[in-house]
Amino acid sequence: MAEEEVTEERMMSGRIERFEDLVAWQKSRELNKEVYSVTMSAAFSRDFSLRDQVRRCSVSMMANVAEGFERGRPTEFKQFLSVAKGSCGELRSHLYVALDVGYINKDVFDALYAQASEVARIIGGLRAAVERRCKAMNSRE
Repeated sequence: MAEEEVTEERMMSGRIERFEDLVAWQKSRELNKEVYSVTMSAAFSRDFSLRDQVRRCSVSMMANVAEGFERGRPTEFKQFLSVAKGSCGELRSHLYVALDVGYINKDVFDALYAQASEVARIIGGLRAAVERRCKAMNSRE
């Protein structure tokens, strides 16, 4: 079954039933695959500390989107999305290190940086939508 992109409207109507349906998770997964591929290169793979840190923050993005969604409470989901977005920033920072020490070239840096920035924007948008939902729920109480 093909992965289907989910709009904010669909999310807000409560029709998303799995974290795999979230574009934020889908895009994080794609980025994670690229990160793992790049960090398998000879020089990068031998720098265990940086390699592992880059992989951890990449995995953290998709894991926090999934975990927050599975908690089933908008306030918790919003917090986990904040952590996921922070991991996007951490990854972008580590990419500069990898570029500066010669583990990746400028083209790879630019591609990964753009992908990580896109994921951050998507997660930020989802977080804003969840926050609006939280406020709407609170105003009904």
